[in-house]
Amino acid sequence: MRDVAVVGFAQRQMKDFDGSPSMAELLVPILAECYEQTGWAKKDIGFWCSGSSDYLAGRSFSFVSAIDAIGVLPPVNESHVEMDAAWALYEAWIKIQTGEVDTALVFGFGKASAGVLRRTLTLQLDPYTMTPLWPDTVSLAALQARLGLDAGLWDETALAEVVNRSLTDAEKNEYAVRAGGSSVSELLARSMFADPLRKHDCAPVTDGAAAIVLAAGDRAYDANQRPAWITGIAHSSDGLHLGTRDLTISGSAQRAAAAVGGTAGVQVAELHAPFSHQELVLRSALGLGDDVQISPSGGALAANPMFSAGAIRIGEAAKRIWDGSADKVLGHATSGPALQQNLVCVMEAQENGSGK
Repeated sequence: MRDVAVVGFAQRQMKDFDGSPSMAELLVPILAECYEQTGWAKKDIGFWCSGSSDYLAGRSFSFVSAIDAIGVLPPVNESHVEMDAAWALYEAWIKIQTGEVDTALVFGFGKASAGVLRRTLTLQLDPYTMTPLWPDTVSLAALQARLGLDAGLWDETALAEVVNRSLTDAEKNEYAVRAGGSSVSELLARSMFADPLRKHDCAPVTDGAAAIVLAAGDRAYDANQRPAWITGIAHSSDGLHLGTRDLTISGSAQRAAAAVGGTAGVQVAELHAPFSHQELVLRSALGLGDDVQISPSGGALAANPMFSAGAIRIGEAAKRIWDGSADKVLGHATSGPALQQNLVCVMEAQENGSGK
């Protein structure tokens, strides 16, 4: 296996647009920031891969207009996934493993404010048995939260504690669209949004984009003095039908964690948990102890741009390697209803030589 590291990361997260900028206009400064971080130019990128959704944009092949941000010349080697950019990162990691390229830039983007997100995401459900009922994502998450409450796996106080910590941490994140801790008691006094979830238990609708740069071997040290070496990456999926799985656990997250060799030694974990109770499910599934710092960026409860939020978790985790505050970190991404699909990326620092 080739040694691959995360060496660059840029993001933008915002509540809504007034019609401008377009996704291409939003991506141009993000790609420029990645070039500045690494000292590279477009010609130094061997492979490009993006993540987005035509359903979210409301038109076919919407990603084609966004890749205008890359530029026409010189021609590029480009691919696309109809998923969060974390899965584009996985494809790029595989591309580098083939030996065809040594570097890659992955990016994701989405304008969730253009429609009613909780209804748009209903289209990812089974088209014969579930979509015709139009169960929206918030309502499905509320059902999941209720199952955990009734089983005694968590209580409303535990959910409020997750929110309070996340929004307090988000005060230090310039890209957070929602921030400001309160108190557990004050959060519990707020009205229900989708029983048993309050509005602060649900990720805000967020527009945005992000990009991550990968490099193999010595190329990583050309771009970053302390690369975040990917020592394990895997993803897994549970069944789409909610009645075929226990929603209070995440089997796919457990399998992904096992595939990367477990999470022992992880100091910081950026979890893509769009709902407060899902952080509790993921902590258990991934085997993260109380000594692990969870989502110091504020996580998805502070901002959750569709199709880049998972990649942002990986980028935020990698930053902890770059600044020396951690030696082993975990980035996590999810997709599908009620944590159906999960991707885990473990990164480590290697002070001398290349990664493991």
